[in-house]
Amino acid sequence: MNYDSLEMKIPAGPATKTIAIFGLALPMMVMCRAAGAGNERQQVEALFTGLVSAQEPGAAVLIVKDGRVVFEHGYGVMDLRTRRGIDARTNFRLASVTKQFTAAAVMLLVRDGNLRYEDSLTGSFPDFPEYGQAITIRHLLNHTSGLPDYEDLMPPADSTLPMEQVQIKDAGVLELLKRQDSGKFVPGAQWAYSNSGYVLLGLVVEKASGRPFAEFLRDRIFAPLKMTGTVAYEHGKNDVPNRAYGHTREGGRWRETDQSPTSATLGDGGIYSSLSDLLKWDETLRRHTLLSELEMRPALTPVCVSEGPPTEPDGAPAAYGFGWFLNPWKRHARMWHYGETAGFRTAIQRFTDDGLTVIILCNRTDFDARALALKAAGLFLEGFR
Repeated sequence: MNYDSLEMKIPAGPATKTIAIFGLALPMMVMCRAAGAGNERQQVEALFTGLVSAQEPGAAVLIVKDGRVVFEHGYGVMDLRTRRGIDARTNFRLASVTKQFTAAAVMLLVRDGNLRYEDSLTGSFPDFPEYGQAITIRHLLNHTSGLPDYEDLMPPADSTLPMEQVQIKDAGVLELLKRQDSGKFVPGAQWAYSNSGYVLLGLVVEKASGRPFAEFLRDRIFAPLKMTGTVAYEHGKNDVPNRAYGHTREGGRWRETDQSPTSATLGDGGIYSSLSDLLKWDETLRRHTLLSELEMRPALTPVCVSEGPPTEPDGAPAAYGFGWFLNPWKRHARMWHYGETAGFRTAIQRFTDDGLTVIILCNRTDFDARALALKAAGLFLEGFR
């Protein structure tokens, strides 16, 4: 059976109009755990009241205040085949939320003495073209490398072949970049969000550690933190437990759209994780148990460039460190990121001075996870003043 072609009819009616207004469509709650927060919790529940069938793809929502879970809900199903409900252990493809883990892997190797932030790209890949000599690990981490986007360099995918055969992997990205004569700008002069840079960082971790990137993540980050369900997924090499599959609504029907030609790279977006494991990650960031506060400082220092201020991919003003956006929201300091890939939308918003974290993981593309997380955060930031 070709699961990519699975479809499910979406009921028409008032709910459809509500979805168009709010930009989200969350089905009936199938899992709930909440404590305290009183009125704020009730307001968040109102945000996520079931709008459509519990048998549709959905989302997982986590809100943490000062290390305590104050809201945790699962909505909808992991896939249209088993119709298993989403819960705290459901693993979603994180997409670009992966980048904070790739950055952490690099920072661990810097602490180990196996890397330096000022090491050049050609130090890891001596056969890389001359334009790589001026690109440093720091440039890759903060998106100032000027590397071309590998998505723009890929040839058109052959639609007659299985997806796994047309997907590009990290080594393929490196080869595409080696064929280029120059970058888009002088390294450090401008800021441009770069999936290419984070794919190469995964390969740099492999070179510096002497082990596969997915294995390094498992042994140095996931296992020590007891993030037992989190994996950097590689088709044919490992499995994703409790896996949610991505979906898109097309012509009034749900279609499973779980993979694309760019879904097999690791460093820029290949990790799957759950609310349960990301709660442990949030606690680690709060307590500095993996990387000390001093070691994290470079990651939380906004990059400065000489040619124009950084902007997000949608043109909004941005600040970026290592794997984290850093611009505040309504004067609240935060570190945050979002992810978008075939069938998935994800977001993590950490308001560091307020002790508030909001995480949204969605296995459907008609949700704006970032906006939804900010709407929920706003309720708690107001309520805890």
